[in-house]
Amino acid sequence: MELQERFQRAAEAIRSARVLVVTAGAGMGVDSGLPDFRGDTGFWKAYPPYERLGITFVDAANPEHFDRDPAFGWGFYGHRTNLYRATVPHAGFGILRGWAERFGLECFVVTSNVDGQFQRAGFAETRVLEVHGSIHHLQCTGPCSLAIWDNEEIIPVDESTMRAKVIPACIRCGAVARPNILMFGDSSWLSDRTSRQQQRFDAFLEKTRGLPIVVVEMGAGTAIPTIRYLTERLGSRTSGLSIRINPREPQIPAPHLSLPCGALEGIAGIDAAFSEMTSS
Repeated sequence: MELQERFQRAAEAIRSARVLVVTAGAGMGVDSGLPDFRGDTGFWKAYPPYERLGITFVDAANPEHFDRDPAFGWGFYGHRTNLYRATVPHAGFGILRGWAERFGLECFVVTSNVDGQFQRAGFAETRVLEVHGSIHHLQCTGPCSLAIWDNEEIIPVDESTMRAKVIPACIRCGAVARPNILMFGDSSWLSDRTSRQQQRFDAFLEKTRGLPIVVVEMGAGTAIPTIRYLTERLGSRTSGLSIRINPREPQIPAPHLSLPCGALEGIAGIDAAFSEMTSS
């Protein structure tokens, strides 16, 4: 099946749906200019100092740094905080919102990304589930309490050494604070905020049970397949269809749709198909 035909089929499914669930992995942010951490090479391309040190993404995203060497831990996460704050969500985010409004779809977002791009693009906070937490929220490293608060810190980073010049502190006890993100080998992550989001998503699914649902997945890889599993599970519901947009790993069992392209290209291609349907 040609890509254009797949765009057409995706557009038909979305127009016939009542429910839209948007699922997204790291590939969603590439068209906004965010780095691709795929493999060590991709990570080191974004962060050359770590290549010199032989540090991988898994090594850098380790909560132990906040206990042993907070300036090093915050070097990575401070840089990412600054990067995400400066990043403008690409046009695809707005197109997705436009579909929900245009076709009167009940809509929810589930993402493994911690960048807050969906909220910045205008999606309601109450309709977003961030399964790995958010860099825009902090917690105590202890943690000394269950407190989770907004990340309003200014964190300058020396990019030659990837060490932070400012170390955020816990608002309760004054110890080192850390991002409220689920890291690798993380036993201290406070999941309360994400759990509340999960509860809202569960209620959303219960409320929309039995309605025609379309799941549009973008940039979710197989290394940590949480998002891909969710996409396929939701698409298997009665009157459900999943659309997987992925330039490297687009495979998905029939009758679901595979779009082997980037997130923005896929979203824009489907959107163009709506115009063709209207004009024909």
